[in-house]
Amino acid sequence: MANINIVLHEPEIPQNTGNIARTCAATGAALHLIRPLGFEIDDRKLKRAGLDYWHYLDISYYDGLDDFFAKHPDADFYCFSTKAPRKYTEVEYPENVYLFFGKETKGLPEDFLYANPDRCVRLPMREGLRSLNLSNSVAVAVYEVLRQRDFEGMVEAGHLTKFEWE
Repeated sequence: MANINIVLHEPEIPQNTGNIARTCAATGAALHLIRPLGFEIDDRKLKRAGLDYWHYLDISYYDGLDDFFAKHPDADFYCFSTKAPRKYTEVEYPENVYLFFGKETKGLPEDFLYANPDRCVRLPMREGLRSLNLSNSVAVAVYEVLRQRDFEGMVEAGHLTKFEWE
């Protein structure tokens, strides 16, 4: 299966990162956290949001963007930002993709976005609103990549079971 990598630049809210960790575990995406983090990695809110999926997670830590790119110099990446000019659906994502997301209060650093304008995409939303929730944005992005790959490696159908409630 092709690789999907979620990169969070300086995430601030433990519950968002926990929810994203759960999405990564459920989809097989790797999680990359770029410090500083706005919480301790053993934060109970982080652990609770991720439920009991932590052992399914491939997670890495970095001390800034420079450290990340030193370890992944050939990373084929896309930056999700409200400042981006084109929609996330206008991109054909490569086999080994890194999807970058910024901190909840500021997004990705503007100099990073300006240095990579052809790598910036956005999730459309109504005029006058600042942004979507970070964990929701990550889920939308991951599932777009999976959709483009025809959900390779994912369980595509469930079955209904009759439950007895008494």
